[in-house]
Amino acid sequence: MLTHQRANLIISAGGVGVALFAGYLAGVQPLYVGLVLGGLAIAFYFFTSFESAVLGLLILRSALDPFSLQQVPAAFAIGLDVLTLIYVVATLLTNGTVQTDGFWWLFAGWVVLQGLWVLLLLWGDMSLNTAVWLDSIREWVRLFSWLMVYLLVMQLKDRIHPQKMISALFLALILPLTAALLQILLPLSLLPDFLQGNKNSITGEISRINGTLGLSNTFATFLLLFIGLTYWQMNQSQRRWPWWLLLALLAFFYVSTKALFSLMMLGVFILVLIAPKLSLINLMAGVLFFVVVIALFGSTEFGQQRLGSLSQTPLLNPDIDISRAILLSQGDGNSFNWRLAQWSLLLKAWEDSPILGYGLATSRYLTIYNNYAHNDYVRALAEGGILGFLVFIAFLGTQLIHLMELLRRSPANSPQHQLCWVLLALLVAIMVGMTTENILTHTTLFFYWWTVVAIAGWNWNQPQSYG
Repeated sequence: MLTHQRANLIISAGGVGVALFAGYLAGVQPLYVGLVLGGLAIAFYFFTSFESAVLGLLILRSALDPFSLQQVPAAFAIGLDVLTLIYVVATLLTNGTVQTDGFWWLFAGWVVLQGLWVLLLLWGDMSLNTAVWLDSIREWVRLFSWLMVYLLVMQLKDRIHPQKMISALFLALILPLTAALLQILLPLSLLPDFLQGNKNSITGEISRINGTLGLSNTFATFLLLFIGLTYWQMNQSQRRWPWWLLLALLAFFYVSTKALFSLMMLGVFILVLIAPKLSLINLMAGVLFFVVVIALFGSTEFGQQRLGSLSQTPLLNPDIDISRAILLSQGDGNSFNWRLAQWSLLLKAWEDSPILGYGLATSRYLTIYNNYAHNDYVRALAEGGILGFLVFIAFLGTQLIHLMELLRRSPANSPQHQLCWVLLALLVAIMVGMTTENILTHTTLFFYWWTVVAIAGWNWNQPQSYG
């Protein structure tokens, strides 16, 4: 095996190669040279200050979505993948240990299986035009990036205390919450263009906040994850009032996203969270928190309209069946009825390719609406057929089993045990939210989800010396 010195020599030689390539690019496009040099600076910091660099990259991710049109999040994901793979190779060459766990290998198997539906599109075994293959490739790379995030965070095992690591992740809230506050307080004319999403079509003002996450729905699930982590931190701290304040702030922004599905997710999260210690006090506290959130949601005209729209759906109106709701969706502007129509069309499309579906990331091309499925289970069935749907359900089940196994192994009431229960409650809420929303497209949520799941599997109870 190579020594660290020889591995550094290889990395340096690679740097020379990149520099020569940059020289070539200078005659083509100076902007590319800047990107290459910036990438080299990040790579140098990554390999010389590994722990700090990884923490910095994790914190930075929550601020990148406003620049999606410039492909910044995509470039960040690819760069992170490359850095992770280089680090793993260098570790192996120097006879080091690459930290993984059993779940990571199952996760890797699921990601590899998703590639099957990319290849089937390329080979023309699907009936859909192969012009969508590039979208399918991008989707697979996005899933692969989640796998790399998990692997990268695992390399910090035994280097940083897990509680310190999770505490550092709260810094990722600063920019999104600051942006959300600006969206609430400032008039539209004073906001930069990249923070002006979700404008009201009539008033021209911002009707739903999204922070730095591009869409209100993605901001809502991001906030729900940190609501769970804040609750966990509150139980670990002897000074609880700062965490109560943060929890109240997150709840305020959560309501301000005005995402109706998020209320359902919050209710499920609270129910699962208090289930192990169900008592009158816990039940009253959970119900009170949920009632306050509902009241805040219904205190605005937009929130009242969203809640009122449920009365014109089969969910709350027995006089409206599914067929009528689908017909009404053509002109009533009811998002739930529109979802019923979209799901119906996707299921009809699936009937023509029931075993293998149409391929990864193809669902928005299968109906007249040219939109996402707004139901991750219907999406899995349409894109992957029966086989892909079963693989998707198995992967969700694997996550549940993994978290329950961590619960079983960790001492009762320990920080690790409590964190795993919070994650279990979040996962159940996510699975419920998948019935009406495109949760799988919420990249930022899963970036931090896989970060925390990886940390939950560290050796919390083993006495260690952390740097």
